[in-house]
Amino acid sequence: MAKVKTIKAREILDSRGNPTLETKITLDDGAVGVASVPSGASLGKYEAVELRDNDPDRYGGMGVLKAATNVNEVIGPKIIGREANQQDEIDQLMIKLDATDNKSKLGANALLSVSQGVCEAAAASAKMPIYLYIARLYGLKEEELKIPLPTFNLINGGKHGAGNLDFQEFHVIPSGYQKTYAQVLETAEEVYQAVKKVLIRHKAIHSVGDEGGFAPNLFSNLDALEILKESIQESGNELGRNIFLGLDVAASSFYEGGKYKIRDRTVPLDTDEMVEYYGDLHRQYPLFLLEDPFHEDDWEGWEKIAGKLSDTLIVGDDLLATNKHRIQKAIRVRACSAVLVKPNQIGTISETIKVVKLAREANWKIVVSHRSGETNDDFIADFAVGVAADHVKFGAPARGERVVKYNRLLAIEEESGGKKANA
Repeated sequence: MAKVKTIKAREILDSRGNPTLETKITLDDGAVGVASVPSGASLGKYEAVELRDNDPDRYGGMGVLKAATNVNEVIGPKIIGREANQQDEIDQLMIKLDATDNKSKLGANALLSVSQGVCEAAAASAKMPIYLYIARLYGLKEEELKIPLPTFNLINGGKHGAGNLDFQEFHVIPSGYQKTYAQVLETAEEVYQAVKKVLIRHKAIHSVGDEGGFAPNLFSNLDALEILKESIQESGNELGRNIFLGLDVAASSFYEGGKYKIRDRTVPLDTDEMVEYYGDLHRQYPLFLLEDPFHEDDWEGWEKIAGKLSDTLIVGDDLLATNKHRIQKAIRVRACSAVLVKPNQIGTISETIKVVKLAREANWKIVVSHRSGETNDDFIADFAVGVAADHVKFGAPARGERVVKYNRLLAIEEESGGKKANA
């Protein structure tokens, strides 16, 4: 296999205008991999550390020159000369170089940029699409692959929106039953355009948030669900038949003093009251998935909601942070039925694949996700297909950094002979 010849990291900007890291890996046979790292707004405390410069004179302290230097001067010399197909060995070498539990010395952004770049370069050297190369790393055969069913974030609230909705993301999920991915994407786009029309008709703000979804000035979280319901009908679809709803609540963001404060209720709610609230929501708007419904340490709430809404995917993001130790506990106490997978939460491709395997062994669903601060890198789409993810979460079908990922899935579907979307 070709060996790593050069590694070069540099500072670029992400979709929010903040600095992030891009690393170019060149092999001795001329193959190249270029990886840029995303960044989240809603950061769980159990995520690996994204290294920032904290220099107030540059980008308000958000620069990543330290991370770039770590790639160029610390990691690079140890990786150059190694065979690029040794993904696990290269990742383990970087983990040992960092030697912290949370990647805080070198930075998870530094490690991931190299790990992903090596993966891309190795795929190019092998003359394989990245998704097939990853499938080989994961131990899958090509016939086992599928196009994951997307969950589209059409209304942005919380830290992704204008600040007047507590819940962070309001999703529509078209059914993939007997449909191609291209047909699913078309349905979502039609609903997206209907949301804009409905917001205009209601004289609501229809500007977009961080993830391309609309960030309207509504009075309550229920209002956002009603907007989606009306938009689904206006687009000629039917809620509960061929389109379903989902929520990324990001409950840690409105958890204070042991209670949850939301504008839909006049007084803060305790854990049991939130469980009942979600039960009421599910009866009114059948929820296909519910992400981060409780604080990341409110294990009691997670266990109770997983038992109460057994027909809904209970997705752990802040709770799990793509961390195998958190996932092992959640499996043990039956707190979730799905994991949100974000490579930059853990820091390397091989660790991310191990997390996917662990969740799969528990019969959980796999949801591969972008971050709110994104780039035009489409690797995550290939990764999702390569690990046979059940779902992907890439934001709204709008804004270049989101659309590039949806369009990559279109290309993969065409290359792979029109595989059906996951039902």
